[in-house]
Amino acid sequence: MTSVILIYICFLCYDAANTNNADGDRELRSSAKRVRQNGLSAADLERLPKATGEDLVPGSDCAVCLDEIGGEEPVKLIPGCKHGYHAECIDLWLSKNSACPICRVVIGPDFSDPTVDDPC
Repeated sequence: MTSVILIYICFLCYDAANTNNADGDRELRSSAKRVRQNGLSAADLERLPKATGEDLVPGSDCAVCLDEIGGEEPVKLIPGCKHGYHAECIDLWLSKNSACPICRVVIGPDFSDPTVDDPC
């Protein structure tokens, strides 16, 4: 009977340790999620370099909407990596997330100084 009680106590301790660890993991995940979901302000979105589809490699696709970028369509470029997207698509993306959808370069507070120099 004593061994059954000891095993039961061990299981309780094990369960309590895993519950505390899960709470810590949940806190880490939620704080990481908050960091990743910080997007750019409307003023920052306006400051992004602008171009047209003609300035990109012919046949380029927008990684946000997966549609081809036409020659006369307005395009915005990500500072640092120079990936181009439809202006509407990247504005929507960057308003929720401050990283390039392709290479994940994070756009820093100063566009001339992204947190990753040239990941491509």
